Amino acid sequence: MDIGALLTTAGNLMLTGMVGVFVFLSLLIGAVTLMSKLASKFSQPELAASQRTPSFKSQGVPNEHIAAISAAIAQYKINNN
Repeated sequence: MDIGALLTTAGNLMLTGMVGVFVFLSLLIGAVTLMSKLASKFSQPELAASQRTPSFKSQGVPNEHIAAISAAIAQYKINNN
């Protein structure tokens, strides 16, 4: 075989592979899009979860913890001075 025939065979193989991958990815994107539409059509809206308020009052450190830490620091300073 000469180099021209080998390059033609390689080009055909490359083109076939690229077309195959393109078709596969196109089908995959279509399937995912279809499943997303079906899932959103049949899913129940979660209104109760979004309308609920959090049960905790604040997100900070509780006052009892701050008092305990402050007392521990004060005791440490007294014992080490």
